[in-house]
Order: sequence, then C-alpha cells, then structure tokens
Amino acid sequence: MAQRSASKRKRQASTTGQPHTHGKSRCLRILRQLSAYIDDELSTNICQEIRQHLGACPNCETFVMSLRQTVSLCRQSPAPTLSTADRALMREKILKTASSR
Repeated sequence: MAQRSASKRKRQASTTGQPHTHGKSRCLRILRQLSAYIDDELSTNICQEIRQHLGACPNCETFVMSLRQTVSLCRQSPAPTLSTADRALMREKILKTASSR
C-alpha cells in the first residue's frame, strides 16, 4: 500500500509539477471554505492561509480554478423562470428536507 501511495504522489508530481506532501485533512479544511473565499467573505488572515495552501497544493489550486470557472458560468446564465406552482413545490420540498434534519 505504501508503494501505491508513492506511485500516486509521483504521478501527481509529474502532471502538476509538485507532489502532494501534506495530509488530506488540511485540504478538506481549506475546501470547506472555498465558496466563501471565492466570494471574498473571509477575513484577511484566512484568505492568506488559503492562498498559501493553494500555492503549495496543486490539487486544491486546480479545484479552485474549476470552481471559479463554474461560478462564472452560472452567473452568466439567466435564472430559469418558475411558475407559481413550481415555486410552491420547490419551497415545500426544501422545508420538508430541512425539517427532517
């Protein structure tokens, strides 16, 4: 199994130029904040921490670029027009899901 991890890091290094050298938990902590980061909703200190991580983590950097592109495309697309019945049904489903949690 250690050999498989080493070969995976080697593949990542060859495709991105840098190996992924830190634990996944660090990436998950950063990924949980990315939406707020892209929307400039975080403090300067947290933004700096995320930028440092992105500079050292090619996987997260690629993910952020993809997320920014997705957000940009969504902002360019017009929101669909919903009928009154569709809006009521959507509201009902959201409330049902929220109350079951």
